[in-house]
Amino acid sequence: MSGKPNMDRRRFLRVGGMSTAAIALGASGFLSLSEKAALAASPQAKGSLSGFGPLAKDPGGVFDLPRGFQYRIISEEGSKMADGRPVPQKFDGMAAFQGKHNSTILVRNHELTGNTKYPVIGENPYSKDYTGGTTALVVGANRKVEEEYVTSAGTIRNCAGGGTPWGTWLTCEETLHRGHGYVFEVDPLDPENNLSKTPIREMGAFSHEAVDVDPATGIVYLTEDAGPSFFYRFLPNDRSQKIGSLHKGGKLQAAAIEELSANHASDFYSGQKFGIVWKDVDPEKPTDDAEDKGCIQFSRLEGCHMVGGVFWFSDTSGGQEGLGTVYRYIPATNTLELFYESTKSNDLEAPDNITVTPWGDLWIAEDGGGVDRIIGLTPEGEAYTFAENRLNHSELAGPTFSPDGKTFFVNIQDPGLTLAIWGPFAKRNARGQRRMGHAAPPKGYAPEISDKLAAFAEVQGMTDLEVAAFHRHGMPVL
Repeated sequence: MSGKPNMDRRRFLRVGGMSTAAIALGASGFLSLSEKAALAASPQAKGSLSGFGPLAKDPGGVFDLPRGFQYRIISEEGSKMADGRPVPQKFDGMAAFQGKHNSTILVRNHELTGNTKYPVIGENPYSKDYTGGTTALVVGANRKVEEEYVTSAGTIRNCAGGGTPWGTWLTCEETLHRGHGYVFEVDPLDPENNLSKTPIREMGAFSHEAVDVDPATGIVYLTEDAGPSFFYRFLPNDRSQKIGSLHKGGKLQAAAIEELSANHASDFYSGQKFGIVWKDVDPEKPTDDAEDKGCIQFSRLEGCHMVGGVFWFSDTSGGQEGLGTVYRYIPATNTLELFYESTKSNDLEAPDNITVTPWGDLWIAEDGGGVDRIIGLTPEGEAYTFAENRLNHSELAGPTFSPDGKTFFVNIQDPGLTLAIWGPFAKRNARGQRRMGHAAPPKGYAPEISDKLAAFAEVQGMTDLEVAAFHRHGMPVL
């Protein structure tokens, strides 16, 4: 990171008071006919006529948003928390929970390991030798922080995780360090309790990335950020979906593609039929076990989100060109689909954390090392850019919406900033979320398959996206 951009940013914060004042980006989030005509003629206008319109340049050089939207920096690394200690560095995964008096409680990861300028300093750490952990922010209805405090400490590289239906945060260690590499349950209403420093060992010791819970079944799905990388699920012994229930043990499994029994043949099908199966793996060495058992090997799995009966997850360097892919798994039908694949011909690269908006669009945070963005994909098959990070080419992380759907929160990792964003968002639409879970990808983002593969999919009763997932992972379906 160069010194000048950071100095300019801090000078702007002091002069403009951005830590407590919102930056407005125009009067309207919609385009006039003349604006649409001008954009259509512009080579830079690709995809900008869907979503919320073109981005307006942020005078602070931090975050570009569509006109009509504004943001406030609500937390910054090194500033003071409630107890006077500095806000830790390396903001990463995050989730939002309902608080009192229309407040939102954010629980945020800090991807830290050892010596660092602003560590997570807790009173009840898992290990005193390590500086990772989580913090919480109580954000009032006015989108200003009322309180900020440590919720867990003493862990390593708390990268992503996931919120539970019962109001806790599952924070994940992205490490293979001995004694670490676990999932911990954090209760923002009871910070640094004994549960927060008790690893859920049967959820596996591996380089965890993200998790989410299927509220219909209580099954937990997990991604692994390593090479090779596997897709897991955890079947809890206790499905009550209460605080501490996951600590009562369960079974860890990894996804595989295997030939199933079949009873007929056709021109495109000669007795082979493939499907997703789940194989038990040893939680103490799940990666080795999954590899030995022939489970699906991904490139490097990242963010995930479960909504509307569909589990979405990203492979940040997956695909034929290594630019990233997004999958969706539908538990009810045991279907794995390759939803989109980044290529040089489309403009989405290195998908990382993902979320589904309250109205049903899929939002993807890029982590490509350049000018990273929030990209939106709609159930109608359109793509658009919602935001662009202009600050030092730093990673975007932790995208999440407030429980009422009116505020979008996101982290810039380095230097650590948490932003609250609001404007003319669409209204909550559960039907739209379900539609997104079964929609076709935007044109140009879908994985390409041959005519023979498409014919095979039709004969098998598979979607093109399902057969694309099988084909990309080496199944000899033709």
